[in-house]
Amino acid sequence: MVSVIIAESKKLGFVAVGFTRPERPLFFDAFREWVGAGNHGQMSWIARHMDIRKNPGRLLEGCRAIIALAYPYASQKPATPDGFTAARYTEPKKTDYHDRLKRLCRTLINRVAKQAPGARWRVCVDSAPLLERSLAFASGLGFIGKNNMLIVPGHGSYVFLAEILTSAQLDFPESSPMESLCGDCTRCVDACPMGALEKPYNLVSYRCLSYLTVEYRGGIGEKAGRKMGNCFFGCDVCQEVCPFNPTETDPDICLPSTGEILQMEQGAFREKFGRTAFARSGLEKIKNNLIALDRLSSSQKSNTAFLPNSKA
Repeated sequence: MVSVIIAESKKLGFVAVGFTRPERPLFFDAFREWVGAGNHGQMSWIARHMDIRKNPGRLLEGCRAIIALAYPYASQKPATPDGFTAARYTEPKKTDYHDRLKRLCRTLINRVAKQAPGARWRVCVDSAPLLERSLAFASGLGFIGKNNMLIVPGHGSYVFLAEILTSAQLDFPESSPMESLCGDCTRCVDACPMGALEKPYNLVSYRCLSYLTVEYRGGIGEKAGRKMGNCFFGCDVCQEVCPFNPTETDPDICLPSTGEILQMEQGAFREKFGRTAFARSGLEKIKNNLIALDRLSSSQKSNTAFLPNSKA
């Protein structure tokens, strides 16, 4: 059955698949210390359900195995016609990756479940309290880079992660975690715009531009605005400088102009982005990010109505 899962997952476009047991994750203690130090910022959900993060099998009764999967996202940055960009994972021409990956995982289950009649399955994509990168690492999908990203050899770190928990009896060889191939390289640490990567493997989320422009509910300060460059949503710098990732390609001009976004109303936003990764942060957050951009001209910024957080 394991060989069938591997073959079918590759047919569905997954670039790596591995297996592990629902045991205490390898990096659980380090994660708990990281949360205890307050490095997760306003992301309060990260600190919840610590008992499940410690014992992932609790998410599915009778869980015997976890299938870890990596799915690629585009190496092109989404861009506006006037030269501003968003993080690659947003893929605004597609529906939100949570929905897409869940559908793919359910398709995979449907293709293999007949070999394990009566087995239970549960799909998790970035929303269940799992230490996804730790599980992927334990499954042999790749190694953890100094930027804390999972790096799949031969592909890089531009991947989404998903897990399928199952009560099926899967006979797979125990994987040895992959040794890091980072060597002496510290490009990601050196390039982090806000110094959020204080040192290798140690990210202070509340300093990270990705956190500030996606998760943080306050305004973007002047310092962050100067560091954002031309990217108004998320940040890929620590991945862009990584030698394991593809070299920079021409951006994908698939976003409205910044002027159009700043003038956009909620109805138009829902129609354009309501099923994409932008929907969770919302229109007001995106407008505030644009206003904070140091490289956005005063005339562009003046095209929007007053926003509550725009002066923070």
